[in-house]
Amino acid sequence: MLQLPPLSLYIHFPWCIKKCPYCDFNSHALSTPIPAQQYLDTLLLDLKSHIQDLQGRQFHSIFLGGGTPSLFPTKELSELLTQLFDQNLIADKAEITIEANPGAIEHGKFSDYKQIGINRISLGVQSFQDEKLKSLGRIHNAQNVYRAIDELVSAGFDNFNIDLMHGLPDQSIKDALDDLNQALSLKPAHLSWYQLTLEPNTAFAAKPPDLPNEDLLFEIERQGKALIKAQGFSQYEISAYSKDRSSQTRHNLNYWQFGDYIGIGAGAHGKVSFPQTNTITRHWKRKNPKLYIAEQAFPYGTQIELTERPYEFMLNALRLQQGFSHALFEQTTGLSIQTIQKPVEQAIKRGLLQQNADHLAPTSLGQQFLNDLLHLFLP
Repeated sequence: MLQLPPLSLYIHFPWCIKKCPYCDFNSHALSTPIPAQQYLDTLLLDLKSHIQDLQGRQFHSIFLGGGTPSLFPTKELSELLTQLFDQNLIADKAEITIEANPGAIEHGKFSDYKQIGINRISLGVQSFQDEKLKSLGRIHNAQNVYRAIDELVSAGFDNFNIDLMHGLPDQSIKDALDDLNQALSLKPAHLSWYQLTLEPNTAFAAKPPDLPNEDLLFEIERQGKALIKAQGFSQYEISAYSKDRSSQTRHNLNYWQFGDYIGIGAGAHGKVSFPQTNTITRHWKRKNPKLYIAEQAFPYGTQIELTERPYEFMLNALRLQQGFSHALFEQTTGLSIQTIQKPVEQAIKRGLLQQNADHLAPTSLGQQFLNDLLHLFLP
């Protein structure tokens, strides 16, 4: 039977200083000042349109993403979070994260973030090598990263994530491991280490750079994972590593465990369950920030059909090393575990999935060929 899962809030800030050539997110390079007050007012109206979706729940995590949220004025960010706190929408000890660009963070901002209730920072580092950062179109350099880390630690943030890429243009194994060593030396609580991919409708897709070949990528990943493990980090998701369970990202875990989340802001997406009607809906907002502000027409949405739910669930849950319990599948999809018996048996037979009592998890082969595994659950 479908049950109400935990609820998160995603807030999208679509502006950045410069569009990176690999980025397929809804981000827009600034040509005029950010209309901060107008955007704040629209965000609050957007959230108000979802009040019925809360169904008595509070947000157990909030993620301010982009774009570059750290470009948004702290005054308006403070007003936004104050409204959420005042309306009792934020749970006690909720995880509240903001993404920050080392090249777009003003001196003193981390202290401001701490004061307004933000308790986790996700720093978009990507590399510590200036020439690699330049090839990625990033506006920061390695010195900016070290300054940002010093400032956020001084501001009292011990819960921070470093975003790091591998498989960069002309990257060697030594380059990739040097990046990892520098990231780990900064003692983050969490590390997101993922491969650069060429996404459609990006500058890199139109004009691909010279990326490492498959053999080199395999070796980078093999040696990189060994280095991360030696430093006391455990991999709990395809690209996520943490020192312990308490430093795993609560917000992303809610996505991966097929929890509910409300998305507000230009281009934001969300997913909400309704046990009384056994329905699950997805919603999305206008991508263009000018139209989002002008029209204030939200949300657009559609239902996830019963036949689509197994694939939608697996698309998230099979990213986790530990997999999922039968109970989690049934509670978040409203379907019996018997619904997926046939594809589960096929996956086990092919060595892509392993079963332990009432628990299913991808094997190492299943993780390596995740798309093949997911394909078995398509409607």
